Amino acid sequence: MIDRAYVQRMARYNRWQNENLYGVADRLSDAARRQERGAFFGSIHKTLSHLLWADRIWMSRFTDVPRPPGGIPESVALYPDWENLKAERAAFDGTILDWADRIEPAWLAADHSYYSGAAKREVTKPRWVLITHLFNHQTHHRGQVHCLLTQAGGKPSDTDLPFMPE
Repeated sequence: MIDRAYVQRMARYNRWQNENLYGVADRLSDAARRQERGAFFGSIHKTLSHLLWADRIWMSRFTDVPRPPGGIPESVALYPDWENLKAERAAFDGTILDWADRIEPAWLAADHSYYSGAAKREVTKPRWVLITHLFNHQTHHRGQVHCLLTQAGGKPSDTDLPFMPE
């Protein structure tokens, strides 16, 4: 099982890596960010939009954060404007950090039930498993964005957790 320190560290890692990738993506043209590059969600912009949507979905399950509209297919178009996507990402990373700082061990250890739109059914799992998935999902899609940015000529910084600035 994970503990509050793990959740806090991963929330900080999330912010650090989003600042890294968004900083590189911000130096690209809008056309380069939107170029279809063969990734699961196609472009850098669409993948980052999906990732913010998914983070909001998970946080809406754990907190009183409002659920974003749409499902996975619509997630890529939820933030069509780059400047708005960047601002929403930065603000939501703060929301995740604040939540991580308030996690209680008993809450973390309990089971959690939610409706999965992807699976089309009710799911019950230990919260620590779901929270681990939240952070794993972020890392998965940021890895895709890292590759897409590299293809576009960008040079993201280090992504290794042990090298995260304290």
